[in-house]
Amino acid sequence: MTIHWCGTGLSAIPGLRRLIKAGHDVTVWNRTLDKAQDAVGDLTKDIRVFDLDAVGAALETGDVVVSMLPGDWHFPLAQKAIDAGAHFVSSSYIAPEMRDLDNQARSKGVALVNEIGLDPGIDHLMAHHLIETYRASDALDKDAELSFISYCGGIPKTPNPFRYKFSWSPLGVLKALRSPSKSIRDFKEFNVERPWDAITHYEVPLPTPESFEVYPNRDSLPFMAQYHFDTEWNVKEFVRGTMRLNGWADAWANVFAEIETLEGASGEARLKEMSDKFWAENAYDEGEPDRVVLCVALKAEKNGKTTWHQSYVMDAWGDENGTAMARLVSIPLSHAIEAVIAGKIGAGVSAATNDQELLPQWLAEIDKLAQHLTIVDHM
Repeated sequence: MTIHWCGTGLSAIPGLRRLIKAGHDVTVWNRTLDKAQDAVGDLTKDIRVFDLDAVGAALETGDVVVSMLPGDWHFPLAQKAIDAGAHFVSSSYIAPEMRDLDNQARSKGVALVNEIGLDPGIDHLMAHHLIETYRASDALDKDAELSFISYCGGIPKTPNPFRYKFSWSPLGVLKALRSPSKSIRDFKEFNVERPWDAITHYEVPLPTPESFEVYPNRDSLPFMAQYHFDTEWNVKEFVRGTMRLNGWADAWANVFAEIETLEGASGEARLKEMSDKFWAENAYDEGEPDRVVLCVALKAEKNGKTTWHQSYVMDAWGDENGTAMARLVSIPLSHAIEAVIAGKIGAGVSAATNDQELLPQWLAEIDKLAQHLTIVDHM
């Protein structure tokens, strides 16, 4: 059984090195050999130039394909895996075309595991834990009003005037700012065309409570089913979103105003120009620590009184071993790969697990990755 790890970008390395050091048979595929050799050449010589057909030809039944490449590669790699009777793992969101592979994967008895990195990934695990804990509590009440939030942010540990720094090309961040979102606010669907139209503040219950700017992203609504919310529950708020340092909205006001006007090919060209400028001015310096803050919370209220309220909170930052973002994305991914190899994840398309054996094990491993990880009981 071989793990075919595709992509050695910055967020991939800690998990990849962990698997090689653990003695797994790993073939590393990357579009640029030099970068892969710099990343893991001290641990392995099985490093090959990435080519989709070459990966497909190398696959054997029971192998695992890992995609840490841009999202466009996930589907073709997953299809190659299915064709060969191999499994597939990525940290990315499940795209519609990936979900459409579910029947094929089940018929071949292979697992296609996604959404097991930081966000999505660790946030899912925290959500599953909180919801199952509430479900098992005496406070469980179908008439209670439930509020769920999940906010995650990669931010500079040492704040800068721009209130943000980049680990890789800013283009993805800029494009994400043009995306609409759906969530629930005051018991109703809350639709937002642009993130800056819905920026609020949220106080995270860290050892020293800290306020951040937050906004909803993507479509939160499907995650109610993924997190096993009962359909009869009375949901007051449900939002998955992004966290930024206070002052971010003011620092980026001119960026928001310009993005709103960009259209067509000229708009895409201008986004690229902005991206290049931001990368030159606000990239992390060599060895500069990043920071990741994640807060997932569930609150139940009845007759104006809180009956249950817990927050799962994480604060992590880069150290001498690398960035917080890289280890929080790739090491959970590596644990999912090992679970697939051990046959602990069933066939078909799935996301970060709610399995009551794996869930506490993975959360215990994540505790080793963060400088602060705790559950706050507000009652």
